[in-house]
Amino acid sequence: MGKTIAEKIFAAHLRDRPFPGTQVLDIDRVFCHEITTPVAVCDLAARGKDRVFDATRIKAVIDHVTPSKDSKTALQAKILRDWARRHGIADFFDVGRNGVCHALFPEKGFIRPGYTVIMGDSHTCTHGAFGAFAAGVGTTDLEVGILKGVCAFRDPKTIRVHLEGVLPPMVFAKDVILYVIGQLGVNGATDKVIEFVGPVINAMSMESRMTVANMAIEAGGTSGICLPDRTTAAYLWPFIGNDYADIDDAVADFRKWHSDADAVYEQEWRFDVSALAPQVTYGYKPDCVKPVTEMAGSAVDQVYIGTCTNGRIEDLRVAAAILKGKKIAERVRGIVSPATPKIFQEALAEGIIETFMSAGFCVTNPTCGACLGMSNGVLAAGEVCVSTSNRNFNGRMGKGGMVHLVSPATAAATAIAGVITDPRTFCTA
Repeated sequence: MGKTIAEKIFAAHLRDRPFPGTQVLDIDRVFCHEITTPVAVCDLAARGKDRVFDATRIKAVIDHVTPSKDSKTALQAKILRDWARRHGIADFFDVGRNGVCHALFPEKGFIRPGYTVIMGDSHTCTHGAFGAFAAGVGTTDLEVGILKGVCAFRDPKTIRVHLEGVLPPMVFAKDVILYVIGQLGVNGATDKVIEFVGPVINAMSMESRMTVANMAIEAGGTSGICLPDRTTAAYLWPFIGNDYADIDDAVADFRKWHSDADAVYEQEWRFDVSALAPQVTYGYKPDCVKPVTEMAGSAVDQVYIGTCTNGRIEDLRVAAAILKGKKIAERVRGIVSPATPKIFQEALAEGIIETFMSAGFCVTNPTCGACLGMSNGVLAAGEVCVSTSNRNFNGRMGKGGMVHLVSPATAAATAIAGVITDPRTFCTA
């Protein structure tokens, strides 16, 4: 019987089977940030286990509150900073060199097809876009990963999502994954891997695939995975070029991580997105999704563009194309946060930052702060934000605030109109 990509990755990393249904895997990468890691490393130190299994396979960043906003967040940053220095973790990205973890780490070439990756962050599933098994874990698992380089998981079960057709104008990866979550439900993939395949995925850039994989957790998935191909190899080529004769060689090698034709899936879903409209969430669950036309005209107070879901250069280009030469509504606060310094520099060089600022947006340094209601864009009770982030839970961006999740195109159109707006209004295609 054939294997899924997740089953192949598990088999290649198997360390032990402590009891039926559970596998202990060797971990290729342990990612860390200043919100969840300090608790883990302080506990390890308190138990006399202030060690790391391999400093070269641990990558750390300060990204959720940066720069620190108060004494508490400064202490969290200091704990991570001191720990990284103490253990010689060379790939530690402090203020000025830092960025949103799930954008920065792929940008640095830290992911490869077939890798196992853990982090104390639920959106670690983003890295599955590269054909890796990447999962968010709790404090105990993070501690074990840091100390031993292993992590226990249930035997992988996979849901396969076929995405067929061709995306219409002004419909993007964010609209696709919102629609899929709306169909699967927030518990539809609990404890399962979501494998995204089909011509729509094949045509997507790595940035778009990361957007799709990023929100697998919102359907309950442990990880979201795309099969690695030429697009993957091209993105990684600056980091893998010395490992292969040419890009064709890399593409051929990546096929070992493709699911077999006779692999068995828990479920298979097929969606033709050729007629898909831009999507928006309502309510307080990410599966509360409807076409943006059904929410059009709803007032907003803030528009936020950024995060590990949609803060990459591709996303900023889409939004800037709509905003160019226009002003955002007076009643709206517009905030944009490029996800990494490199993205910020690219946006600056392309005139995108000028476009945002001329339109009336506040441009911030790379940070996760607004997404989880910690800094740089927190909502007041009763306020409404249209955001390119990944969660609309009650109070997510501030106690009593409402968040509507959208694509960068819908966010830009909404900022101009001052109410939720279909971006196809601005489509000239």
